[in-house]
This record gives sequence, C-alpha cells and structure tokens, in this order.
Amino acid sequence: MSTTRRRRPALILLTIAAASGCLALAWWQWTRFESTSGDFQNLGYALQWPAFAGFCVYAYYKFVRYEDAPPAPQNTETPTEIPAGLLPDRPKAAPIEADVTLREYNAYLAELARSNGDDKTTGTGT
Repeated sequence: MSTTRRRRPALILLTIAAASGCLALAWWQWTRFESTSGDFQNLGYALQWPAFAGFCVYAYYKFVRYEDAPPAPQNTETPTEIPAGLLPDRPKAAPIEADVTLREYNAYLAELARSNGDDKTTGTGT
C-alpha cells in the first residue's frame, strides 16, 4: 500500500472539514446579508463560499485521480522549441544617423553649449 493511500482517511477528513467550514461561512454571510446591517457585499461572499467548498472537493478528486493514474512523464532529453511565428518580432531600432532632425538638433545644442562656455564634454564648464 502506498503512503498516500494510507493517508487518504486524513485527507478525506481534511476535505470534509474544509468544505464544511466554507459552507458554514456561507451560511454566516447569508445571515449577515438578511440582517438589518447586511449589504450586497455579504450576499457576494455568501455566494462565493459554496464555490470554495466545491473547489476543496474538486481538488481532492483531482488528487485521487493523479494518485491512481499519474500523468505520463515528459521526455527531458529533447529540448522544447517555440514554434516560429508564435512570438512577435522584436522592434528594430532606427539608425541614429538616418534621423536628420535629431542630428541637426544635437548640433544646435552643441553650438549653444559652446557659446555659453558650458562644454560638459571636456569637464571645464564654469
């Protein structure tokens, strides 16, 4: 007998306790909704908690199925590849020299810096 099968009664009890707790919280939120201070937030929680209880039961069901028939192991020897065309192409940077406006603007800024005496490239600014 596998170790997980020996622990199955404990998992069943845990699943029942978790689902019961979720249903108890749903009932509590429903009574809060029906009270004078209740609002629609309590109603939302009252409708969510049964879904959480269902998830507890579903998780236990999936655990038992994986225990009885585990998924087939994947071959780790062969590399997996991303199919061509799945990812978008990387954007290509425009060459800096091709932008005439940028080159003229940089020349203008360099001329302004020289005329002000703030030549930062030499580090001798005033």
